[in-house]
Amino acid sequence: MSASRSVAPGLPDTIGLEPPGASQEPVVVGPRQGYERWAASYDQYPNPLIAREERYLMPLLPDLTGKDVLDLACGTGRWLQKLLQRGARLGVGIDYSAAMLRVASRKAAIRAQVARADCLQLPFRASVFDFAICSFALSHIQGWKQVARELARVMKPDAVVVISDLHPEAYARGWRTGFRDSRGACQIEMLPPAAEEIILGFYSGGFECLTHVPLCLGDPEKQMFGATGKGHFFAEAVQVPAVLVCHFRRRCYEDRGS
Repeated sequence: MSASRSVAPGLPDTIGLEPPGASQEPVVVGPRQGYERWAASYDQYPNPLIAREERYLMPLLPDLTGKDVLDLACGTGRWLQKLLQRGARLGVGIDYSAAMLRVASRKAAIRAQVARADCLQLPFRASVFDFAICSFALSHIQGWKQVARELARVMKPDAVVVISDLHPEAYARGWRTGFRDSRGACQIEMLPPAAEEIILGFYSGGFECLTHVPLCLGDPEKQMFGATGKGHFFAEAVQVPAVLVCHFRRRCYEDRGS
């Protein structure tokens, strides 16, 4: 997701975190169509939700030296780059959007490590990865519990998986994933599951929940609102849990009763 900013007339303007009651009624599209259209400008604008997610997660990332990592629904490869910088031996990013992957493939550090694939049917053998992240994607995936089962299959025992997404309370307050370009405003269909649903779904898939944390925006994100003409929305926005982050551990075979 990305927050809006003021740009010269006629240039694309990304919105991402659009307050309820915005003046322009957006077109609502499915994830595939939405991200194909958004890809070209996705990396170009400040993003308060991503900034808050990274501010929380970066200090918690483990030492990945010699580890194999997966960026699930990698988009333009933001987290894949960071995981490789943390010393990962092998990093792979997969996404279903060809347009987002084209942007990722232009980045020298990851261009040979991204591929188009379905999160519901991962193209990997069993017990491959030591760490995985799925950032701001679960709410776009119908049948996301299958994602948990597929992750359990490809993760090694005791491997860690991090899931982040728009907090369901923010969604209930009218927050949406969206953007604005030369064709107008657009929202991408989503339905963020509650923390309890995610925990149960991943437990059934083969994981135990280590933590689940609601994150509110803070002062470091304030300047993004001001820079994009939404400063008046910030005081209200910080009262709402904006991001949900869940940490899971892949249970050992013995833990799963197998």
